[in-house]
Amino acid sequence: MIRALLDGQHLSFAQPYYFLLLLLLPLYFWYRWRSSSARQPSFRVTSLAALAQLAPSWRVRLIPTLLVLRSIAFVALVVALARPQSSSINESIDSNGIDIVLSIDVSGSMMAEDLKPNRIEAAKQVAQDFVAKRPNDRIGLVIFSGESFTQCPITIDHNILNEQIASIKSGMLQDGTAIGMGLATAVDRLRNAKAKSKIIILLTDGVNNTGLIDPSTSLEIAKAYKLRVYCIGVGTRGQAPYPVQTPMGMSKQMVPVEIDEALLKNIASQTGGQYYRATSNSSLAAVYKEIDKLEKSKVEVSSIKHFTDLFLPFALLALICLVLELLLRLSVFRSIT
Repeated sequence: MIRALLDGQHLSFAQPYYFLLLLLLPLYFWYRWRSSSARQPSFRVTSLAALAQLAPSWRVRLIPTLLVLRSIAFVALVVALARPQSSSINESIDSNGIDIVLSIDVSGSMMAEDLKPNRIEAAKQVAQDFVAKRPNDRIGLVIFSGESFTQCPITIDHNILNEQIASIKSGMLQDGTAIGMGLATAVDRLRNAKAKSKIIILLTDGVNNTGLIDPSTSLEIAKAYKLRVYCIGVGTRGQAPYPVQTPMGMSKQMVPVEIDEALLKNIASQTGGQYYRATSNSSLAAVYKEIDKLEKSKVEVSSIKHFTDLFLPFALLALICLVLELLLRLSVFRSIT
């Protein structure tokens, strides 16, 4: 109870208007002073020299104690009437998150520099920003080029996930663009997931040209498991600068940008997702922001506030002060008050 009184952040008063009674205290002091001045006895003496040497007794000096005790009792009684209370809040969070797999192309063409500093670094940055906005979702990471690999299983530990995203590099897998493999591995990560909503965000900058599983087969599997697929084609329109190694060192060569938009649109439409084309860093960020708006997790927070009355200590203090004043007035100060 004492800790609750000292914790001002959780202390409130149920009937604070009783504090207006404290305005009576200065009026009482004024009335006491006025009354004592009017009743002050007087007598004439020829000289004050003898009286000046008379020291007041200890009982006279302690007479103000009675007024102090009465004042404390009055203040404590007012506080008790105001009903001080401590409050505590119990919160329960019901989170219905979404299971998400990010399937990211890491083929050699992702080193093109039409996005800054290049496509793969831009993709990593927006993916990490997207993860930061989804604290209640389980998210996994699949990478693919000529083959596919689960970089991180779906997890709620987003610190580990961000570390895995940061470690992505082009050349980690056999080169090529196996869109079917990237989609199939993502489906495999989600097929046994328990969430009611399960989505895949598939990002690529090319055309399917290799892989053991055809994109159409992966699409049918995704539909069978009722997975929604958002497809993102990354790359400017026309040509993009691509770093190449020459005998004179690294140089940039303009290469045509080829994205199988018809395939990506078909995958997205048949699974209930959408297809986006990102030609710059800002448009890629806007794509992830749009997906974030479309796929909102359901989080319900219910709170119950409990109040505990704390008036008893103040009521007891008032009673003790009044009883003590009465006992002193009837005993120690009986003859002089």
